[in-house]
Amino acid sequence: MSGRISIFYGAVVNPQTLTSYDAHPRCLLAVGPSGNIEWMEGDVASHDLESTLAKYGCNNEELIELKEGEFLLPGFVDTHTLLDWLANVTFPMEAKFKDTFINAGTTTACYYATLHVEASKALADTVLDYGQRGFIGKCNMNHDCPSYYTEDSPEDSISNTRAILSYIRSLPAFMAKADPGLLIQTHISENPSEVAYTNELFPEAGSYAGIYDQFGLLREGTILAHAVHLTPGEVDLIQERGAGISHCPTSNFNLRSGIAPVGKFLDKGIKVGLGTDVSGGFSTSILGEIQHASMASKVLQFTADVAGSTNGVVKREGKFENKQLPIPTLLYLATLGGASLCKLEKHIGSFAPGKSFDALIVSPSGKRIGLWGSGEKVEPEESVEGVQRKDLEEWLERFLFCGDDRNIDRVYVQGRWIGGRSFAGRT
Repeated sequence: MSGRISIFYGAVVNPQTLTSYDAHPRCLLAVGPSGNIEWMEGDVASHDLESTLAKYGCNNEELIELKEGEFLLPGFVDTHTLLDWLANVTFPMEAKFKDTFINAGTTTACYYATLHVEASKALADTVLDYGQRGFIGKCNMNHDCPSYYTEDSPEDSISNTRAILSYIRSLPAFMAKADPGLLIQTHISENPSEVAYTNELFPEAGSYAGIYDQFGLLREGTILAHAVHLTPGEVDLIQERGAGISHCPTSNFNLRSGIAPVGKFLDKGIKVGLGTDVSGGFSTSILGEIQHASMASKVLQFTADVAGSTNGVVKREGKFENKQLPIPTLLYLATLGGASLCKLEKHIGSFAPGKSFDALIVSPSGKRIGLWGSGEKVEPEESVEGVQRKDLEEWLERFLFCGDDRNIDRVYVQGRWIGGRSFAGRT
């Protein structure tokens, strides 16, 4: 972004917890030259706008007013993205990169790259060039993989991993403050046959999660994708070690893996985020994961209802297990939940002074696309403030369940406008 401050004025949706979010119909949010949020005022009436700006030494020249029906939302975090970044697809994929993940609202992504060092470097360069916030993980494997796609030895794998880490750390935008320890991304318990085979390879570990724990890989900053078929003991172990889970419902449905009991994980206090798992999943959009996570929770709820009903009465324990995930929870998983998996919850995932401005400007675009309208008119006898907040909550719900990339007008990362529907026509 430029060297001056930018101030956004309009509706803001700001996730707070698994059960709540703030909805500010008239918010002032200031982004400094560094791309961090400098200050926020949650509710500023139009007649108080100039005096509020003056309080912070600002004026209307720095103001970006959102249109009716638009709102600011923290950028989405994709905690499990699997790409085939081999030499024969790397460069074609680069050309499409901007039009897929970024324009779908993903401001931060954890990427499975490839075991090839140069291709992994190319992915890191591409993420940097387009301004997305990304974690690039070189694959390490020499077991149960094709002969043409393997590493010669564990020593070679370690050496290559150090090479890609050294390269990424040398990039100008590497965030040293956000790297107190490397993240670990891997799969766990995606389908029953995988679980059985893995346990056969390491019987002394006692469980799939126990294997990772045995080798010191189960800790805070470990992102475990899928987690569909965990045992109760494994759930407890993951919770004790502070590891987190990437919920990939689209992939789990598509590959018929099953449904991860996300509510159980949340009740245990385990960190959970969402992942597209492309190409196990078929979409790069976290919006799709929000919708499928909602469906998955509903399936678990009515399945439990049928199995656990006694004389028509269903007993439920916990806040989330076997219950439909509400909108605040879905929003949290897509933003702050994913940020916490990446150990970045102090930097991204919500709006607050000092945090990075990773954000989406969401637009209903009703006239051009017809995905939703801009809300009903306010009735004279109703409270303007109450209706505006209600409308904002309705816009959020419509976006999460009916929207797509065409409703994402702008995408910002660290205060820099990097994508969105109107990006091509910027001046």
